[in-house]
Amino acid sequence: MDDIPYLLRGITQMTTASSTLISSSRYLNSPRMREWVAQELLRKNGPDLPTPSGAFQLSFIIKEMQNYAEIDAMMEEERKHNAKLDRFLSERFVSSYTLDDLSKYPQGSVAAQFYKQLHDGNYQVNIVPPYEAKGNYDYWLLRSGQSHDLEHIITSGGFDSLGEVVVGLAKLENIYKHFSPELANELAVMQFFTSFRFISRMACHYPHVWHHMWAAVDRGRKIGTASDCYVISKYEDVFHLTPAEAREALGVREVEEVDTAAASAIWDGRA
Repeated sequence: MDDIPYLLRGITQMTTASSTLISSSRYLNSPRMREWVAQELLRKNGPDLPTPSGAFQLSFIIKEMQNYAEIDAMMEEERKHNAKLDRFLSERFVSSYTLDDLSKYPQGSVAAQFYKQLHDGNYQVNIVPPYEAKGNYDYWLLRSGQSHDLEHIITSGGFDSLGEVVVGLAKLENIYKHFSPELANELAVMQFFTSFRFISRMACHYPHVWHHMWAAVDRGRKIGTASDCYVISKYEDVFHLTPAEAREALGVREVEEVDTAAASAIWDGRA
């Protein structure tokens, strides 16, 4: 025993009849997840593999591992003591606005800011096109996709890479603040991986944005923990308001206006 380094003591070699890799972790058991983590958390950024593509690929991998029926049941139990979640699941609102609809809102409003981002970038209105959700969790995923760009505006996370960190960390903290740990774990796991790949790549390859990245993490976490449960808000109700007015209406607090474009250009490998 004295010959074993202190930090290596207690390791137990497990045996199994399996001829393949097997673990008590569903994430480690997934070859696609192992490949995604290795690539997306360790790679450099480059135009040959745009960062948003990683989130799209991950969504299919996570869905393979999750049991939608179990998550639906967890949400049914949660709504019994969470009035906002109950309204969210009862209403089942799905947005259907168009780019032309957004263009008609007053200058300075949430909708006008959203319109400018979509128009200038030639983006689609919905990251996730509308569809008929098959259950509670499927509906959560649909609305999360429809609301993502609006969360950039509400949290003041810029439409750039470090802005994604602000939005992501705010959402993670808000989910864990307002839902039970077991349900939050299922609702937040994809956001966790998509957010932390930004931090991991920074630590591996982009030391010049170290302080900028952690400041973005701090800003996001402050928003998420200080705010009401905004992640299931009906953002369409505040389209006509300015971002500041919308935050007050939705109970979003501790928002800081910080320009992360220059730091994001470094992280992206463009500068």
